[in-house]
Amino acid sequence: MAALAAAPVTVVPESTQQAVGYPSLFLLVLIGALVPVVPTGALVSSAAVVAVHRAAPFSLALVFVTASLAAFLGDLALYWLGRRGMKSKNGSRWLEAIRARAPEDRLEQARTKLADHGVAVLVLSRLMPAGRLPVMLACLIAQWPVRRFVRGNLPACLAWAATYQLIGILGGSLFREPWEGVVAAIALTVLISAVPGVWRRLRGAAR
Repeated sequence: MAALAAAPVTVVPESTQQAVGYPSLFLLVLIGALVPVVPTGALVSSAAVVAVHRAAPFSLALVFVTASLAAFLGDLALYWLGRRGMKSKNGSRWLEAIRARAPEDRLEQARTKLADHGVAVLVLSRLMPAGRLPVMLACLIAQWPVRRFVRGNLPACLAWAATYQLIGILGGSLFREPWEGVVAAIALTVLISAVPGVWRRLRGAAR
């Protein structure tokens, strides 16, 4: 036991943590955009908490750039795959995945709002929990070209990354230990994601 206590503790260098952390964040957010089961908002908030507690400069800026770029590329890839599915007689599994997560009532609302407000709806859709895919499907049905989708999706991804990073900054600033801030940030993002579903159930029950 004395020998173990006297043994030096191996500390992972800051540069090594960043070399692993940022590519991992990029990959997970990219996968989450393509396969919408990964809680990407919680990932960005958690990464922001860790960045707040780091002494390394530009950590928060790197989290923002990494998350927004990964979200943008993931959305762009999913939209391109959806367009291919729309043009194909047999569709595609990517298009079916989008349809499965876009209930008919929400799709109809998205189509109406998209027709009335255009690109602005696409920008806001990423900030609304479970709002991204119904609006993306509405864009596919409206046959938006990729260039028009990009014009709306780029500011949407920037706003999304900034919003969830602010949640992480708040959690990291309120708690001394990084893990406490991560738990608080995750709890808040889960709560934000759950509110629309609870609201729809309550409104349905009232009817």
